[in-house]
Amino acid sequence: MDSQRQAVLERYSEGALVRQPSLCCPVNYDARLLDVLPAEIVEKDYGCGDPSRYIRSGDTVLDLGSGGGKLCYIAAQIVGPSGRVIGVDMNDDMLKLARKYQKEMAARLGGDRVSFLKGQIQDLALDVEAQERWLAAHPINSGTDLVVFENWRSEQRARTPLISDASVDVVMSNCVLNLVDEAHRQQLIREIYRVLKPGGRAAISDIVSDESVPAHLKADATLWSGCISGAFQEQEFLRAFTDAGFLAVGYDKWDPKPWQVVEGIEFRSVTLTAVKGATGPCLDYGHAVIYRGPYAEVRDDEDHRFPRGERMAVCERTYVFLTEGPYRDDFIGVSPAAREPTPWCAVPGTRRPAVQTKGATHVGTCGGEDCC
Repeated sequence: MDSQRQAVLERYSEGALVRQPSLCCPVNYDARLLDVLPAEIVEKDYGCGDPSRYIRSGDTVLDLGSGGGKLCYIAAQIVGPSGRVIGVDMNDDMLKLARKYQKEMAARLGGDRVSFLKGQIQDLALDVEAQERWLAAHPINSGTDLVVFENWRSEQRARTPLISDASVDVVMSNCVLNLVDEAHRQQLIREIYRVLKPGGRAAISDIVSDESVPAHLKADATLWSGCISGAFQEQEFLRAFTDAGFLAVGYDKWDPKPWQVVEGIEFRSVTLTAVKGATGPCLDYGHAVIYRGPYAEVRDDEDHRFPRGERMAVCERTYVFLTEGPYRDDFIGVSPAAREPTPWCAVPGTRRPAVQTKGATHVGTCGGEDCC
């Protein structure tokens, strides 16, 4: 809705000039990471969580709706000299605030590893500043001009995307996805998936509702721009990521108390985490995994079932994901003797007989330590 989009732009432009306390939930950040930041950026930050906790040294990080740059400058300290941080935002006033301190922060951090780009987070291929320059030189005065413009945009997305395919280790966002028009949300999550590398992670702090939000609350521009009535329903938020192809989707943070209650609907802060799985064929090399427990059985997003204590057949791709990825503490990997692979992904529920894995190396973790 155009009225919602305008309300968001105006409210966050005001927030770049004067602090707006109603736009954020209380968040506990690492004080050591905040000490390096200019006071103005800390003061004019609006969010509901701290997705920077999921970043590692050396990561390339993309912050959606980066605002005044607080999370980007926090992330820059975590990724270190070998990492890179990119902030994307559509609000000129917020971009101006973030860029105002780039040189100063580069000096403090010992290197310039943060950049801020103007773009729509639901269309991460389009460089909006390049589009504005093009429009200034090629004003649209006719239907033919409009066709030329649309062709230019298509070429830009394909040839010089703002964020390239599979180029990012982590996509993070802090209370921004709920501001995107509902009609564009599927595209938004597909874009997150597109820009992540295989094995890349999403860490999204946002507001969810326990019930679906009625139309009259969504139409309230103040509630929408205040990160309330545009909230994802809590189950739909998870489903949107699984439908886009993400694995290991879950709520890592869930505030026990709602941030606000409107007409009996609870709106609370959560942090959703998800992983982009590896691509490529499923090849059976004879791998197996053993689910440790404590549950009698678990099932993954690809419908593999793992009864507790059973040697279950998996393809190499699934083996790596379960033993090196987010579930590494839950599974023991049984590496096979070398043999020729077959283009077959183990049928869900297929047991690998123990005789096929005798003498193999067992890989897993013991009390958080790697062990064999």
